Amino acid sequence: MTAEDQKREVKPGPASDRGVYGISVAAELSGISEQSLRLYERHGLIKPARSPGGTRRYSADDLVRLQRISELVAAGVNLAGIERILSLEDRNAALDKRNITLEGDNEELRAQQPKRRARRKKGTE
Repeated sequence: MTAEDQKREVKPGPASDRGVYGISVAAELSGISEQSLRLYERHGLIKPARSPGGTRRYSADDLVRLQRISELVAAGVNLAGIERILSLEDRNAALDKRNITLEGDNEELRAQQPKRRARRKKGTE
């Protein structure tokens, strides 16, 4: 790789859950007013990180969530409904993640079954 290629190499951005955007940038990126962002936070729909000085810091994950909130607002869902929908979606995501873990565990256990059966068989013969 040449020096010029190294200059052009794209470096990974911050982790998607790391708060890096101030409220004005988050408002601009999401198309949602700063006042609405504060309202959504008061209702518990979004929980931006805080800097040591107390400034809100929005992450890429927060921006995705704000996009979902915008979709629900556009569909005519009130804030209480949005809160319930997001809570259920979060719960479903957590359950999906747990299910993937359990499926992996299950595969490991099934792979070990023949060895265990063979050991038991040897012990009884």
